[in-house]
Amino acid sequence: MDEECCPSNSKMKEFSTLRNRKICDSKAPPIQVISKVKNVQPADMSKDGTQLPSPPNTITYQPRNKALFFLVVGLSFSTRFYKLAEPPHVCWDETHFGKMGSYYINRTFFFDVHPPLGKMLIGFAGFMTGYDGTFPFIKPGDKYEGHNYLGMRGFCAALGSCLPIFAFLIVLELSQSQSAALITASLLIFDTGCITISQYILLDPILMFFIMAAVLSMVKFNQQSYRPFTAPWWVWLVLCGVSLSGAVGVKFVGLFIIFLVGLNTISDLWLLLGDLNLSLMDVSKHFLARVVGLILIPLFLYVTIFAVHFVVLNKSGPGDGFFSSAFQSRLIGNNLHNVSMPEYLAYGSTITAKNLRIAGGYLHSHWHLYPEGVGAKQQQVHLNVLHPSDIQKSHIFGLNVVVYLSAESRTPVLVRHGDIIRLEHKETTRNLHAHLHEAPLTKKHFQVTGYGTNGTGDSNDLWRVEVCGGQKGDLVKVLRSKVRFLHKATGCVLYSSGKTLPKWGWEQVEGLRFSGVNETEYRVYLLGNPVVWWINLVTLGLYVIMVAVASVAIKRGLSLNQNSLGEDSLMVAAAEMKETLKENVMKSSVSEHSQVLKRGGGLLLLGWLLHYLPFYAMGRVLYYHHYFPAMLFSSMLTGVTLDILFKSSDLLLQPIYSDRLKVAGWLLLEFSILYSFYLFHHLSYGMMGPLAHESGSAMAGLKWMDSWDF
Repeated sequence: MDEECCPSNSKMKEFSTLRNRKICDSKAPPIQVISKVKNVQPADMSKDGTQLPSPPNTITYQPRNKALFFLVVGLSFSTRFYKLAEPPHVCWDETHFGKMGSYYINRTFFFDVHPPLGKMLIGFAGFMTGYDGTFPFIKPGDKYEGHNYLGMRGFCAALGSCLPIFAFLIVLELSQSQSAALITASLLIFDTGCITISQYILLDPILMFFIMAAVLSMVKFNQQSYRPFTAPWWVWLVLCGVSLSGAVGVKFVGLFIIFLVGLNTISDLWLLLGDLNLSLMDVSKHFLARVVGLILIPLFLYVTIFAVHFVVLNKSGPGDGFFSSAFQSRLIGNNLHNVSMPEYLAYGSTITAKNLRIAGGYLHSHWHLYPEGVGAKQQQVHLNVLHPSDIQKSHIFGLNVVVYLSAESRTPVLVRHGDIIRLEHKETTRNLHAHLHEAPLTKKHFQVTGYGTNGTGDSNDLWRVEVCGGQKGDLVKVLRSKVRFLHKATGCVLYSSGKTLPKWGWEQVEGLRFSGVNETEYRVYLLGNPVVWWINLVTLGLYVIMVAVASVAIKRGLSLNQNSLGEDSLMVAAAEMKETLKENVMKSSVSEHSQVLKRGGGLLLLGWLLHYLPFYAMGRVLYYHHYFPAMLFSSMLTGVTLDILFKSSDLLLQPIYSDRLKVAGWLLLEFSILYSFYLFHHLSYGMMGPLAHESGSAMAGLKWMDSWDF
């Protein structure tokens, strides 16, 4: 090495110092950089003046156009807030989530299968915008009539507006290509499905906001890998953890983004472990930092969400029956709230028996008999879950504990583990009874009925009380003991299968209507822009083909060491090296495109798979809106893939022709997206009048598939 090429006072340096030094060519003309600004701190210097490692030079960086970013922001918000007030009645699941937002404002306790954060935020948005929580949200189509619903819709629309913006930034970070980011943003901005699902009081825009925020934070954090433990590194790590807790705090579908971030973190730590420049102490610090940012902080926030939920909802409501009697006694307005009751259960008491497994249902009976052919034609006994009016009148299905061997004493006789008792239904005065007849639905079990009158019956009315985990003689504690009733004659335990009885059983544990409006009224449909969705579908296959082709090309020797195209090499390029340099640039282009496809595209493909495949294993009815999180990843993958496809024309054509082809491809794609949005925008913003197959319809000729119903 020519000592004059690298300024140094020493001829011998440690290898660890030389390995990171740029090599200068002795033939290069001297370059002098003059700056009129004094005391300028280099971008790769820390605040204390310490030299930071250079960022990984893996993808060519493009200067960013702020005007393009603000264009995306403007289009995102304008398309989501346009006609936000229409229609002025309850739509789809606004019936549920608007009502639950009202529960938070009124502090009324309720139960829902989803975690509370989404409904809590909806209620908070309504409260902050003047909604008083008095609208009942009974059914779709109910007019709002003066109630301030725009605050809650506006909150969901604002979060939905962030989705194309986040997607733009994510793709920009992964590909360093503004054209790829713009394609992605266009797909989401002008998708009618994304617009519709963002304009109403729903959990989906809130869920997708946190999913995309987690992905953006993860990608930004990965970009800070060359300067660990700095302020930006910590900020993006913590923001990723906060977003993860937000996603899973809205719906359990948020677990899928946790899997994606978890897999990315495992890969990251594996690479760090293989970096011999890092000591084991350094690797341990990286590991602990991620444990704090991606596990402990999200876990703490998730628990905090539930803590706030239970603190705010302190009044009795429709969710009381799903929880224990001890919990119900804390709710203001509940029949058990602040009532005086004994510590232990005594003979002669009136009780309710609550199932701890089947959604908190109550042991229930009424005057109706089992029909002919269904066991013995005796009084029905079953589990009541979704009849809150019955639950509130607890005396209707209260159970009277009667002493089997009566005792003449004024001192209460306490019920103990192992006692033999009769349970008498208070309203009908019939005893809880079992016999060897088959149960109505589960034939391997025996039927339970109400039998006898005013305490009289037979030996099949006798039950043994057993305290779970108790021993013979243990007292039964009111509200706190978990007990089971063992039938003395058959040796069977009182049990509920959880299956719904038919019409004759009054359909205890029945299901819910989704939504719908009359076809002659204002209609809005949740259907994606077909051009956008079909492009995404085709691109999934195209991505696999392009990755395979790029891999084969590199395997055949088209790869190039990227250091050979560093700044110093480009400066010494002379006329006689043009052809060689052109060939090298072409090879480097293939390598760079392959890298973007495999790393950036691979991450997005994994995100799509994690948000799509698990639904096949779910034992539930799947709806169209369940696919939207996966659609976000598919759209981002489309942006990356099509952008590289257009740019790959450089490898086959002369620059003048390849440039024209790229421009033509981008223009055709954007025109297709915009024109299809123009055709189908009525789906999102609403329509009235005839259906698509009728004359005079705004959607005439646009029912391209028979399965579309508009």
